[in-house]
Amino acid sequence: MPAQVLANSSVVHLNDQYGTEADYQNAVKELVQGLPGSTSTDKSVLEAHGKSFGDKQARTVPTIVVFAQSTQDVVLAVNVSRKYRVPIIAYSGATSLERNHVATKIGGICVDVSGMNRILEIHEEDGDLVAQAGAKWVDINATLKEKGIPLFFPLDPSLGATLGGMMGCGCSGTNAVRYGTARAEWFLNATVVLPSGEVIKTRRRARKCSAGFDGTHLFIGAEGTLGIVTEMTIRLAPVLPTRVAVVQFPDVHTASKAAIRLLNSGVGIQCMELVDKIGMRALNLIALDLGRRATWTESDGLFFKLQGPTPLMLEETARVVREVSEMYGGTNFEYAQTEEEAVGLWEVRKHAMHAGAKLFPGLGHITTDVCVPISRLPDLIHETKLDFEKLGLYGIMGGHIGDGNFHSMMVYRSEEEHVKVDEACRRLVHRAIALDGTCTGEHGVGEGKRKYLVGELGQGTVDFIKTIKQTLDPLNLFNPGKLYPD
Repeated sequence: MPAQVLANSSVVHLNDQYGTEADYQNAVKELVQGLPGSTSTDKSVLEAHGKSFGDKQARTVPTIVVFAQSTQDVVLAVNVSRKYRVPIIAYSGATSLERNHVATKIGGICVDVSGMNRILEIHEEDGDLVAQAGAKWVDINATLKEKGIPLFFPLDPSLGATLGGMMGCGCSGTNAVRYGTARAEWFLNATVVLPSGEVIKTRRRARKCSAGFDGTHLFIGAEGTLGIVTEMTIRLAPVLPTRVAVVQFPDVHTASKAAIRLLNSGVGIQCMELVDKIGMRALNLIALDLGRRATWTESDGLFFKLQGPTPLMLEETARVVREVSEMYGGTNFEYAQTEEEAVGLWEVRKHAMHAGAKLFPGLGHITTDVCVPISRLPDLIHETKLDFEKLGLYGIMGGHIGDGNFHSMMVYRSEEEHVKVDEACRRLVHRAIALDGTCTGEHGVGEGKRKYLVGELGQGTVDFIKTIKQTLDPLNLFNPGKLYPD
């Protein structure tokens, strides 16, 4: 048995809830024998599956990685997990930001479903599609376009995100202004492997269903703690013509005010994205790499994706956006006149996270998000910027301003600065909750946000959530250490 297989096992015996070192060894043997060629205990593989976004190296690693190819592979892994009381963690795109998908210090079985990435059925007339959990939304939309099907899946988080992770974290993305989030019935049903090893399908494919409570939504935002999703039916939306505009503002506060005014105007806005002045500097680097000749002035800005069925409606929306923006000091209005130009501009915006890493090479960073009622967003952003400036911290602030979702990527150069960033992020969360918001708008809870749930939801609600967990997973084997406050 390679030494790295049991890299975490020295702590296993400290907790009687989970198996012994011998149990872990037997679990590994059974998985290797039961899934020949589909498992790995290689150190580099384990470490790759132990990283979250922003980690320079793995802080914890799983005991073994199972590369599942089917629902039955997942069932086998779940049954081994239960037999030997070894934790099990679902893994796919690995783009989540709160260490939602990594093992804790007690290790466990990492079930990587990224190879389960097939589109199984496309129902163009019904406007839906059946796919495996490892399918990426980017690939799904590319396939629909290649086939000439004028439909798309509108949830658009990180470019590498997969359906399983998107469902597990309750994702959204830039299109939430127009299309809502993962909780808005974009996931019609799911095939789920429960902790008992039983496979269930949460509902049929019909667009509407009132047969009992909504089993599908039970697994949205559950982060793999109640079951492992292997397939789902997703709802699609018609593709409409879009254009992109960029406007720059004196500060984040005026940009926020303009955004609120535009939202209430009723014009056809699909996306509305805030990028602060440091973020614009970072996006300039990405834009140059992508072939853009001109650079933006380094000031706070808004990116708009405008939507409409006719060129006339798009032009009218662009006119209103420019007019309202200028009322709040907006300048340098840039409007992509063609779809090709629009795609190019929006591609730059979608690389915002990578832009931050490019601007601050080699530095550590913490990326987090909160969400507040839209009217409270200007105050939240203003107070947060002041807080960071007082501490001498820097980074990128922005987010999906159209639904009150605020993101920050704060960098640090030393352990002392790391502590300051942690503390500033904690105050950001408390500030958001005090404004009747949430500790996480779309990144999920994972390890990082568990401690805030009682303050946000109340003890009674948290106990209710824990009751559901205890009922489905009494051994606490599915992604332990995530989501539920200890």
